[in-house]
Amino acid sequence: MAVRGQDIASIIKKQIEDYGSELSLVDVGTVVEAGDGNARIHGLSNVKYSELLQFPNDTLGLALNLEEDSVGAVILGEYTHIKEGDEVKATGRIVEVPVGDSLIGRVVDPLGRPLDGQGLIQSNTTNPVEKIAPNVVSRKSVDQPVQFGVKVVDALVPVGRGQRELIIGDRNTGKTTVAMDCIINQKGGDLICVYVAIGQKSSKVAAVVDTLKEHGAMDHTFVVAANASDASSLQYLAPYSGVAMAEYFMDQGKDVLIVYDDLSKHAWAYRQMSLLLRRPAGREAYPGDVFYLHSRLLERAARLDESAGGGSITALPIIETQAGDVSAYVPTNVISITDGQIYLESDLFNSGIRPALNTGLSVSRVGSSAQTKAMKKVAGSLKIELAQFRELASFAQFGSDDLDEVTKRQLQRGQRLQEILKQPQYSPVSVENQVTMLYLASKGYLDDVALEKILEFEKVWVEYASNNIPNVMKDISKSGELSEENEKEIDKVITDCKKMFTAG
Repeated sequence: MAVRGQDIASIIKKQIEDYGSELSLVDVGTVVEAGDGNARIHGLSNVKYSELLQFPNDTLGLALNLEEDSVGAVILGEYTHIKEGDEVKATGRIVEVPVGDSLIGRVVDPLGRPLDGQGLIQSNTTNPVEKIAPNVVSRKSVDQPVQFGVKVVDALVPVGRGQRELIIGDRNTGKTTVAMDCIINQKGGDLICVYVAIGQKSSKVAAVVDTLKEHGAMDHTFVVAANASDASSLQYLAPYSGVAMAEYFMDQGKDVLIVYDDLSKHAWAYRQMSLLLRRPAGREAYPGDVFYLHSRLLERAARLDESAGGGSITALPIIETQAGDVSAYVPTNVISITDGQIYLESDLFNSGIRPALNTGLSVSRVGSSAQTKAMKKVAGSLKIELAQFRELASFAQFGSDDLDEVTKRQLQRGQRLQEILKQPQYSPVSVENQVTMLYLASKGYLDDVALEKILEFEKVWVEYASNNIPNVMKDISKSGELSEENEKEIDKVITDCKKMFTAG
């Protein structure tokens, strides 16, 4: 059949138009097996570890197993529509999340997509979720406190900016509450807070967000949530996304607090992913790199030197134990990575001592270098006195009638110290009020106050001190020191306050 001259002209014209247009090469593969949130793909010869993959219907995946003739990938989100024979494209991008000030006050998923119905996150900047932790040279020693507003923590296990302090305990012992008290206490301060929820029920995450809103804490906080109903791949990504978002603020020289709630569920999600990808299982069916999973995450918490920007990330990972077993695989791993732990005990919680912090097993490896001078002064002997009280109490239960006066007095003092450290949830106490209450207890001013009236007396004292010695309270708050003049002022007014309390 003869080709008409008009057709030839149109073909030549099209070739001239297309001349010089760029060709784009895309690495393409085919799904050979899919199910349970993961897929095995043939092809993708140039794909990188942790590279984003494009599945049909704009679904994203993550390349994790780079084998000789196939790639093992996990699917980020809904996976039921992916089937054998589907085409998969490599994007050439490593997983990254939007970062910036627009995140504050928002609730997002691990890919930075909003979950709060307030529209898209307005951000032109992204950070990769995986990043090498700051090296030793760019770090600075930890010496500035993170004020929890929780008396027992600030006095006995102080946490500094740039520290990693583990919160560990059984289910329902108040682990999340301690972390939330710390977030609420930063209201009006300079600390930006990130709450990462991993594998929690949606109702619990909603309750946490409501509580933070109620106490005005969402003005300096944002939430990254991968709920229990989400894919295990999103639960795996959540803490890395959270710390990538936090690093944006640290790089600007700001201080950030990040809570991982909780890393037990993070390890479970990773175990599930690894077993489905047919990686060899080790102890308790966890893969061999489960230590590296958490160490590379927690090492990103640091306090940077001024030459590196001077910002910091303080990490509060949470671990749930089973029947108080801190020697299980994941708890021991995380204990060895962190700079101390806040150990919450079921027995203490059930006996009404809340926060249920075991003062013997809880420790901060930064110690008093992350405390103000005033707190160091009044809390110095507190741990020893409480330890002696616990020993005496266990001894005295066999027969309290035969005890000498000195031992009885020591027991009474210990009971009052224990009572002072009790605190209702979501009601953080300011530094000056903590310092003055501990000062009164250590000087014996509370020895004649009835045990059941101690917390009531504390409320009266806080109000009385703010009205009668406001300069002293301001001075302790601003300078962080308890001078001899301030002590004399407190000694002067305490008698009148006790008289008023007794009369009232």
